[in-house]
Amino acid sequence: MAFFGLFGKEKKEKLDQGLEKTRTTVFDKLNRVIFSKSKVDSEVLDELEEVLLTSDVGVETTMRIIERIEKRVKDEKYVGTEELNELLRDTIASLLEENNADSLHDESIFEKSKPYVIMVVGVNGVGKTTTIGKLANKFKQAGKTVYIGAADTFRAAAIDQLQIWADRVGVPMIRQNMGSDPASVAYDTVNSAKTAGADVVIIDTAGRLHNKINLMNELSKIKRVMQKVIPDAPHEVLLILDGSTGQNAYEQAKQFTLATEVTALAVTKLDGTAKGGVVIGVSDQFKIPVKYIGIGEGIEDLQVFNKREFVDSLFKK
Repeated sequence: MAFFGLFGKEKKEKLDQGLEKTRTTVFDKLNRVIFSKSKVDSEVLDELEEVLLTSDVGVETTMRIIERIEKRVKDEKYVGTEELNELLRDTIASLLEENNADSLHDESIFEKSKPYVIMVVGVNGVGKTTTIGKLANKFKQAGKTVYIGAADTFRAAAIDQLQIWADRVGVPMIRQNMGSDPASVAYDTVNSAKTAGADVVIIDTAGRLHNKINLMNELSKIKRVMQKVIPDAPHEVLLILDGSTGQNAYEQAKQFTLATEVTALAVTKLDGTAKGGVVIGVSDQFKIPVKYIGIGEGIEDLQVFNKREFVDSLFKK
């Protein structure tokens, strides 16, 4: 049983608003493609390919979508351009279904391990701190006790910003001085949470990609130290990506998946961009489930990613 609640009307309306820029851009481009055309032919498919690429769906995923639509057109002999929108919606929905495990947290995670440890990774500026705060709030609202660990000790601002969020949400945060060993902070956090019988631990980490070997070593050390307290920690490695950066999000995902085992994605800042197609491409290309999307600045604006509702909002006329 998922514990973050049903996808209600208010959430859906917020999602519709959050994806408005992407939706408008995609529809404007699609309308130009099918203008004065009566059927889906090779010319329309070429133009559709361009629409997807310029919407930041990514090359590999775009090719996969085009191939599937091409097959449908061939098998069904004839598809009018008025059906293209529906065909595109179905194709993208099926792609997301195939490449994503169930993205909802289930009560059973707390039966397997308590506390449930989430290690958060991502470069600076992608909304990592904000996402951690909103995620902590989500768990707290669901009745769970949460501890936050400020293991991004590279920047004093990161620790202070996270403290503001912890205070706002009303959850304890374990911190040390700037320049402290991140693994030490992670150890203290997990140990304190376990002693207190907490449900969830969220560990922030430094977002430096200039030296992948250092990043890899640091994340590996954090894992090893946490495992002294909880042998199977972390239970989730959540990579935060900024949706507004488009193709740069793919490069970040590539670098972090090389540096550590990423098990879930959160794509932020979708409300201020027309690049929402990155959600489709990055989940498909890396075969990692998108668990959360950020569609606004409010504390409630981190939504659990619902594949069906996302596609519905993206293609809503």
